[in-house]
Amino acid sequence: MKPSTPVLHSPRLLDQLRECLRYRHYSLSTEKSYVYWVRFFVRWSARAGGAMRHPRDMGAADVQAFLTMLASERHVSSSTHNQALSALLFLYRDVLNTELPWMQNIQRPQQPKRIPSVLTQAEVGALMAQMQGTEALLARLLYGTGMRLMEGIRLRIKDVDFDRKVIVVRQAKGNKDRVVMLPHSLLDTLRQQLLHARAVWEKDRLSGQAGVEEPDALEVKYPKVGQSWGWFWLFPAQGTSVDPRIGVIRRHHVFEERLQRAIKRATPLAGIAKQVSVHTLRHSFATHLLQSGTDIRTVQELLGHSDVSTTMIYTHVLKVAAGGTSSPLDSLALHLPPG
Repeated sequence: MKPSTPVLHSPRLLDQLRECLRYRHYSLSTEKSYVYWVRFFVRWSARAGGAMRHPRDMGAADVQAFLTMLASERHVSSSTHNQALSALLFLYRDVLNTELPWMQNIQRPQQPKRIPSVLTQAEVGALMAQMQGTEALLARLLYGTGMRLMEGIRLRIKDVDFDRKVIVVRQAKGNKDRVVMLPHSLLDTLRQQLLHARAVWEKDRLSGQAGVEEPDALEVKYPKVGQSWGWFWLFPAQGTSVDPRIGVIRRHHVFEERLQRAIKRATPLAGIAKQVSVHTLRHSFATHLLQSGTDIRTVQELLGHSDVSTTMIYTHVLKVAAGGTSSPLDSLALHLPPG
């Protein structure tokens, strides 16, 4: 069943798109991506020196030509291609409220199946040894819990339960909550992080700073909740910045680029030749749990996968890595002269 379309107040198309995305509780990163692709689509309509056209005046041929251009001229990846198509689908279906039987026939590019990059435990240790401060703690936390990058940096004080040794991951991918373990080896370091966060929170309260961002419409119902200690960020940013959605100056969590850059710097220093990103820590967490005998359903729950088939990719890595199938060259080598 198609969700109801909100009453849009802005006369401008991109502002209408933003209104609709916020009404559906899409993330800020998705909002930025969809606005980018719709703006690109409208500007592309003025190719060859023509005038820009409203999407309402364009149809299947234009959408198909735009997507073809992305693939053949821009050489975008299949995931980027799918994101552009999703943005246009949302625009026509949810903003312009237009039925699109023709859009159902547009073929999405197939996502290539990639084997995830996984570090050994020795490599994880070497990587961590090259990191310091907040970045080192975040990296250890992500590897020790399997959380995604944004799940880790968006943690609130109230999400960390030291008594039960668990962390509650709220509004994760698919807007679902889940519980992950709190590594015992991080207890003291996290308590130190709490003291740092407390000092920042007290400074903001004394200066009359606006409270932190709250999910959905909680700020309307409870105007002061963003100023409470429990809702404060576990990893607060060093300074304040403007909330891009409502224009309020407030303190955000640390920016994701901070850890991404730290991982990029630490990888060659650790002597690791593999392609490593923040998400590699999550892949390594899952693989090492399976190696230690943890059942796949438990790993699925810890990762927050809705389908166990997504988790199964790590078992494929293990089948070969664990030496379950030997190479025929190894048998032949017994009969070959040395060298």
